[in-house]
Amino acid sequence: MAQRATSRSPWWRRLGLLALLLALGAGLTYLDQRGDRTPQPVPSDAAGEPDYYLEDASMTRYDEQGRAYQRLDTPRLVHTPSDDIIRAQTPHGYVVDDEQRRWQLTSDSGQLSRGGERLTLEGNARLVQPEQAWQLETQTLHYDNREAHAWSDTASVLRQHNQTMRGDRFDAWIDENRMRLTDNVQGNLPQQSEDTGS
Repeated sequence: MAQRATSRSPWWRRLGLLALLLALGAGLTYLDQRGDRTPQPVPSDAAGEPDYYLEDASMTRYDEQGRAYQRLDTPRLVHTPSDDIIRAQTPHGYVVDDEQRRWQLTSDSGQLSRGGERLTLEGNARLVQPEQAWQLETQTLHYDNREAHAWSDTASVLRQHNQTMRGDRFDAWIDENRMRLTDNVQGNLPQQSEDTGS
C-alpha cells in the first residue's frame, strides 16, 4: 500500500503544479492587460493625416557652424506631409540673434513651414527682447529665420518697464536690434523721475 501512495503522489503533484502555473499565468496576463494605457487619439488636421507626431518634444535647429539658432519646446508636435508643416501646441522657445542673445517666444499654437524658415505663432503670442526687457504681445506673430525678421499684422502691445505702446503693425529685425510699431500707435509713457544727485 505504501508503494501505491508514493506512485500516485508524483502524478498528483505534477497536476497540482501545472494547475498552479496556469493560474499564475492567467493572473499575470490579466494584470498586464489591465495596466495598458489607452493611446492618445491620432491628431488630424485639415491638411490631412500626420505622418508622425511627438509628445513632450524639444526641437533645436543649428546653423552651418553647429550653433543653435532656434529652439521650440512643446507638449505635442505634429507633422503633416501633404503641406510639410510642423504644428506645435503651446510652444515656447527662443531664436538667437547675431550677438548670441536669446529672444524668447511663446504662444498657444505654432506652425513651422516647409524648410523651417518661417515660424508662425498664434494666440497670445509673445516676443521678449533679452537685454532691454521689452515684451511684445499680439495674436499672431511671424518670424523669418533667413531675414531675422519678426512681424505682426494684428494689434500689438509693446511693454518696457512701466511704458506701454499699442499699434496695428509691429516689425523687429533682431540682428539689427531694431523694431518699429506703426499704424494707429497709442502710448502710455510716464515721465521718468529726475535724479537730483542727493
